[in-house]
Amino acid sequence: MTGPDLAPDLAVVAIGRNEGERLKRCLASVAGQAPVVYVDSGSTDGSVAAARASGAQVVELDLSIPFTAARARNAGRAALGPGVRWIQFVDGDCAIQPGWLSVARAALEADAGLAAVFGRRREVAPDASTYNWLCDVEWAVPPGRQRQFGGDVLLRADALDAAGGYPDEMIAGEEPDLSMRLGALDWRIECLPAEMTLHDAAMTRFGQWWRRAERSGHAYAELDARHPGEWRRRVRAALFWGAAVPGGAVALLLVAALVRSVWPALAAGLLALLPIAQVVRMGLREARRRSLREALTWALFLQLDKPPHAIGIARYWWARLRGRRTALIEYKGTVRSSGLGDRVAGGGAA
Repeated sequence: MTGPDLAPDLAVVAIGRNEGERLKRCLASVAGQAPVVYVDSGSTDGSVAAARASGAQVVELDLSIPFTAARARNAGRAALGPGVRWIQFVDGDCAIQPGWLSVARAALEADAGLAAVFGRRREVAPDASTYNWLCDVEWAVPPGRQRQFGGDVLLRADALDAAGGYPDEMIAGEEPDLSMRLGALDWRIECLPAEMTLHDAAMTRFGQWWRRAERSGHAYAELDARHPGEWRRRVRAALFWGAAVPGGAVALLLVAALVRSVWPALAAGLLALLPIAQVVRMGLREARRRSLREALTWALFLQLDKPPHAIGIARYWWARLRGRRTALIEYKGTVRSSGLGDRVAGGGAA
């Protein structure tokens, strides 16, 4: 299962849940390059059978324990042999770009202080929806030293083990958590100037985008609780713009109705103008590197995501106060067809 340019000390761990055709393309993108372990989190769409048919080793997670991506990645790591030195983690909705594994492994071999490397993740269809485009912009991390990585990453196995692996219980934000623990052990992370993966967000509805933003808010809250101070700014921004400002405007309108005075209503109007002013400010700043339309769209959604972020933060703390765990916050379903197959088959970069 290995190609001529890769030794068996590199392996791929793919994780998924009802990824459908996306998973097939993910596994096809690494076929013949390295041993593959696929970890499934209770799929009901034939993912397990498809993975076995591709030649991957399959690990099915115990249904009685709550699913998380972190738990799946740890299970994939545990399934690998002791001789594996490098582990490429990839989400089941992504396809690895040709040449990435060789480039990434060479970077780790050349620098003993690097724990992890990642490259450019792109959306396969950024023009299919505004939400896909937003993801593509989000993935555009500049090459160089970074403080954290995402779901797709090539990790040094001994660094991963030294840090204790991913946090099984986190439903989101497990990658930044591991990144910070690696940093505390003096390991470094780098983004390489190379194409890494094609991601298929498959977001076509506002509700999907909202739930994804809600999940991010949950991650911010838990990361802030685990690493005090590191994520406090994002939490405060979400609570201010997503809860305090709209809540204050509604409260002032209620006061205006109760006391029958125009002044609280005017104050509510002024408060409601603050987010608009923020969008304009961020949009003009972003317009230095992209079109005004794209800049304003990006700024608008950066502001719109604050309410779902605030809800995600509230969900985290409500569950924590009750001594419970928040259930997975999922935002997409199985995709049966897309343009990704053609992109991968063509062998070209995005």
